[in-house]
Amino acid sequence: MRITHVLLAAGLTASTVLAQAPAPAAPQAPARGPAVPATDPFPQPINTVDDVIKVDFVEFASIPDDAGGLAARMMLLVDEPGTRRMFMINMRGPLYSVSYDGKTVRLFLDVNAPKWGIDVNSMGNERGVQSFAFHPQFNQPGTPGYGKFYTLTDTSNTTAKADFTPLGATNKTHDIVLLEWTAKTPGAEAYDGGAPREMIRWEHPFANHNGGHLSFNPLATPPSPDFGLLYLGFADGGSGGDPLGLAQNKGSSFGKILRIDPLGRNSANGKYGIPASNPFVGPGNAGALGEIYVLGVRNPQRFAWDSKTGKMYVADIGQGVVEEVSEVTAGANLGWNRWEGSYSYVGRLEVGNTQREPGLVYPVVEYGHLDALLLPQVAITMGPVYRGTAIRQLSNKMLFGDNPSGEIFYVNADNLPKGGQDAIRRVLFNDKGASKTLLQLIKEKNVAQGKMPAARADLRFGPGANGQIFVLNKQDGTIRLIVPSRP
Repeated sequence: MRITHVLLAAGLTASTVLAQAPAPAAPQAPARGPAVPATDPFPQPINTVDDVIKVDFVEFASIPDDAGGLAARMMLLVDEPGTRRMFMINMRGPLYSVSYDGKTVRLFLDVNAPKWGIDVNSMGNERGVQSFAFHPQFNQPGTPGYGKFYTLTDTSNTTAKADFTPLGATNKTHDIVLLEWTAKTPGAEAYDGGAPREMIRWEHPFANHNGGHLSFNPLATPPSPDFGLLYLGFADGGSGGDPLGLAQNKGSSFGKILRIDPLGRNSANGKYGIPASNPFVGPGNAGALGEIYVLGVRNPQRFAWDSKTGKMYVADIGQGVVEEVSEVTAGANLGWNRWEGSYSYVGRLEVGNTQREPGLVYPVVEYGHLDALLLPQVAITMGPVYRGTAIRQLSNKMLFGDNPSGEIFYVNADNLPKGGQDAIRRVLFNDKGASKTLLQLIKEKNVAQGKMPAARADLRFGPGANGQIFVLNKQDGTIRLIVPSRP
């Protein structure tokens, strides 16, 4: 059912900021908490009772605490099949390898080691090492991508000239850098290569909205034109409401999903390639950045591909009212900052509407911040589109979740909704016969660790080998694996 109530737009967070062509001038707005809409866009709450899926799990691996007993800020886990290991990044800098049985966790690389001179800025909740990705040829000797992987990092080292700056900004908090690392021996226990090569540097005007996601399309194999192209989610620069008007500016890389060839050299700085198949390359695109694949996103923290349909989806964190999952297609405009989900965003204190604007892509599913199931802070994260059969109750389900509360949701991947939250159902963990949320599991683990129970979960998903589903968080250092149900 399509809800047609009006709402008030809000103010909250985002990711990174970049502009090449002039962006509309706007005052620098301070970061702020969510405003309360006059009318809840989704007055019918998320269904917490019907069609709940309960899954079994194991505590698969433990990641060491950081200095001072602080839990590792687990951000992303990926499989690297060529070396038969998984890798997990801690936002403070350590990149760990994790064996396929979960019993061996080793430090592979510390991005923040003094010898690299990167000076990772991990202050606050949103800054740090944001993402990493292994080239699909990482473990294939004799190929151009052999040994290469990439990190996206907030840095306090701002002496170098930025490739992209947010025109209209009056201050600068830090830089964000895309780095290429080259291992001599990809299968070695620890990184044995030299200093990374800087590919792109962004000047960032606000402390928040630093998140982004790096990923190669896992379904693309040679000779697919998408093989070896790196997708990069980049937020709108921070503060609240996109005050610099960057997400809709095709001359800016902020508020976009970018697609580049990391091994190419035809970019403006000569350090990476711009694929000729990108939607804003060629005649008729004067002033547009060729790197742009999708525009109009706010804080695109995670993507996923459906192995059955080949479609790509993104979870975009909302301003203060609506969280959304949308389909990603070349050249699509997801609407921010004119729209927040299916509702128009026209300023913090003005009423929005649901009159569809031609040419925009609207969410397949979305949920509201006022739902009683959630915490005062709300932020969506993308999970997998599960096409496996081992976890039979999750087969053909699209998974996503809410970062702070740790709530995990699903919708039918073969019958996706057309927006709204009516189709959303919950996934709970079976813990010795009791149904629990991730946050409940974390709090109990914290008590067992002799720590104060966490107030929030900071949920992330991690895809493992052969369709495994891992669940990460930033509070207890525990990687959990969803497993087939026991008799």
